[in-house]
Amino acid sequence: MAEHGRPSTGGPPSRRQGEAEAPRRRTESGWTRTAACLLTGAVALLAAGCGIRATSVPVDAGAAPSRASCQAPESGRSAEGAGRVSVRIYLLCTSRILSVSRSARLTDEKAPPEPVQVARALLEQLEQPPTAEEAAAGFSTAVEDWVAVSGPAKDGPDRALRLNRPPEELQSLALAQIVCTFADTTVADEDHQVMLGGPDSERDPLKRYACTEEMRRHPETAVDSGVLVS
Repeated sequence: MAEHGRPSTGGPPSRRQGEAEAPRRRTESGWTRTAACLLTGAVALLAAGCGIRATSVPVDAGAAPSRASCQAPESGRSAEGAGRVSVRIYLLCTSRILSVSRSARLTDEKAPPEPVQVARALLEQLEQPPTAEEAAAGFSTAVEDWVAVSGPAKDGPDRALRLNRPPEELQSLALAQIVCTFADTTVADEDHQVMLGGPDSERDPLKRYACTEEMRRHPETAVDSGVLVS
């Protein structure tokens, strides 16, 4: 029991003390709610300023759009000088191969060029880097400058071509470019198929390749698309 004349330090606060503390608690609670509202508003304003819609669920925006237009330039390299003609070759753009116009030197002679001459002129174009306009549109080439082509082996089919390496050893993207570039020219047979083999006629059998829509859309399939020439 507390001594007479001394306030008790133990028991509950007096009514007057509780009444004095209540406004302070209400004030602190009000400030807390106000701060929370201000913070929420600031976040909403930041999101709106950045063009982001507030959401509680993660949003998958998808893959970033490609900047490659893949639109072939109106004209290729200038066709100047005797023996130069306009040709179409296939270049890479994103995951496909698409045709572009180029100017190539075939022959200075009046007689029509042999298929192997056409093949060499086209291959030379494939090995050249894209023009500034082609590169700006997203075009590139996978055909390296060491690739060479020659005519048929002795007693071989007239339109057969021999690469300096077996076709299946080339990068598939490069092979697709070569096949589709050759397919619509005198290099191909009447079915627009291209006969290709490696340098050794005994060990590297000829195969027929067709420039299909599948190959143009998925050039990585070219290396496995050859059919043995019987």
